[in-house]
Amino acid sequence: MARWEPDAQGRLQQAAMELFAERGYAEVTVAEIADRAGLTKRTFFNHFADKREVLFAGAQAFEDSVVAHLADPDDDLAPIDAATQALTRAGQELARYGEYARARQGLIASSTELQERDLIKTAALTSAIAEALRRRRVPATTATLTAQAAAAVFTAAYADWISDTGADLHILMQRSLDDLRNALGHTPAPEGQS
Repeated sequence: MARWEPDAQGRLQQAAMELFAERGYAEVTVAEIADRAGLTKRTFFNHFADKREVLFAGAQAFEDSVVAHLADPDDDLAPIDAATQALTRAGQELARYGEYARARQGLIASSTELQERDLIKTAALTSAIAEALRRRRVPATTATLTAQAAAAVFTAAYADWISDTGADLHILMQRSLDDLRNALGHTPAPEGQS
């Protein structure tokens, strides 16, 4: 494969996923990923800070999408409904990556290093949601608690979706939100409100 061909980032991600599947995350080097993609290590580092970032390359775009959706929901939604709606809308954009998402989640589960990075990315997303809620004039403590709850709802729904990528994420998110409300002793929101 010629080094000048387009989509270097995509080629690096594909090569990394192939190698991780063949040998396991810990056993693969950046040089091997670059070589499999027909690129140089320098090109790898032009796209990723390290090999962990291959699996988290879309995290910033997802966060940006959530924040954009959160800036636009109905003003009469409760903060938790606005946050889960934003996460649902952004999450539905992931639907076309079902098989990749399943393989990625398996790799994360297999590595403490990747689990740590996943927690860091989730914390960044939670902070971004809280900040977006504060911009909607939600009090700071409420915004923080709401963002944490919404992230937990998304994490649970996403795990269910990984198990069945044909499932409707909106339904899974609503079910997870209802479970949270039940755990807190609240009744689910009326139909069609979130």
